[in-house]
Amino acid sequence: MVETRKCSFCGQDIPPGTGKMYVKKDGTVYYFDANRCYKNMILLKRVPRTTKWTQKAHDEKDARLKNERAKAEAAKAKE
Repeated sequence: MVETRKCSFCGQDIPPGTGKMYVKKDGTVYYFDANRCYKNMILLKRVPRTTKWTQKAHDEKDARLKNERAKAEAAKAKE
């Protein structure tokens, strides 16, 4: 069975036989599905949670909005 991997930057599935693997000197392994993910993380040193088109950014935004809704409902309940 072929092992599926996720991109270390954007979080999308990488089809078998494609993508790029990057190994750091400390043994950390990163998998990238596209060259733009590699360039953003390794060359430009961007953080996935602050890059709008990544899954991690979408997850963080959803969590932030959920927290804001909960605070707004709690404020309404106090009144």
